Amino acid sequence: MVALRGKEIDAFLARPDPSRPIILLYGPDTGLVRERADSLMASAVDDPNDPFSLVRMDGDELAAEPSRLVEEAMTVPLFGGRRAIRIRAGSRSFASGIDTLAEMQPKDCRIVIEAGELRPDAPLRKACEKAKSAVAIACYADTERDLARLIDDELRASNLTIAPDARVALTSLLGGDRQASRNEIRKVALYAHGQREVTLDDVVAIVTDASGMALDPIVDNAFAGRAADVETMFTKAMAAGTYPGLIIMSAQRHAALLHKARLSIEEGRSELDALESGFPRLHFSRKSLVETALRNTSAERMARVMAQLADAAFDMRKQSSLAEVIAQRALLAIAVNARRRG
Repeated sequence: MVALRGKEIDAFLARPDPSRPIILLYGPDTGLVRERADSLMASAVDDPNDPFSLVRMDGDELAAEPSRLVEEAMTVPLFGGRRAIRIRAGSRSFASGIDTLAEMQPKDCRIVIEAGELRPDAPLRKACEKAKSAVAIACYADTERDLARLIDDELRASNLTIAPDARVALTSLLGGDRQASRNEIRKVALYAHGQREVTLDDVVAIVTDASGMALDPIVDNAFAGRAADVETMFTKAMAAGTYPGLIIMSAQRHAALLHKARLSIEEGRSELDALESGFPRLHFSRKSLVETALRNTSAERMARVMAQLADAAFDMRKQSSLAEVIAQRALLAIAVNARRRG
């Protein structure tokens, strides 16, 4: 069985084995599938835009006539040179074409197949895992370690470092799709161009610009104890396609500001001074809710809330399919607890 794991994948992608020209990329992270396919295509031919060097095929069309794959792979270029075939697998199987091609050992032709999630008994996956001239590479959502490396690699290319709190916030927004994650990091790097370090304010500024809707009402209502309003607004945000990680990150920032303001109050400052210094340029539409949250909480409670939100962000990265549920549960818990003074 030729199914690569862990460091074997990185080694193979860095230097593809010419004796295994058939490469299946599959899994739930479509961005990672695409990114790895692009990399393999770039190293397979001299010019990926040359239609004589790179042939694109549709898996469902190929399923009707799998022999086309063999014919294309064994075609000798008129002017010589390397060739590649890029196949986007669909719902129909063309595994018989892989079986036949694996026995013929194509030369100077790389075949890269892009697929979604495949069960272990899926014909295409079985065909590639059992063939000696093929390899199957699973593409799953990035782990926290993968995301840390991705952030460091992208920022290093822009001569940037990142503050610890900014890293936590940015990481909470990433995962699930490698290309989407990379694009978000590049937007932050572009915004911070000319600086030495990416700060939390940089991350928040970019996220706010990209969110497509105001997240403040959801967060403000949660900390003011309005659970019913939170539930309604959160549902609308999800229907609008807002990533729940954006809301949790906004809640983390709000909790930090409330914590700082409460500390100043407990040290003797007035609520008005703490509000004006802790929430500069606060829009009048938010003032009443923020005042309520500040009045009804304590520094100790906000410290606990920040820890709960950090746990929620971590759980969302581990279980991306449950991100919406985890975020909603965390926000409603904040709202329920906020109704208890002190």
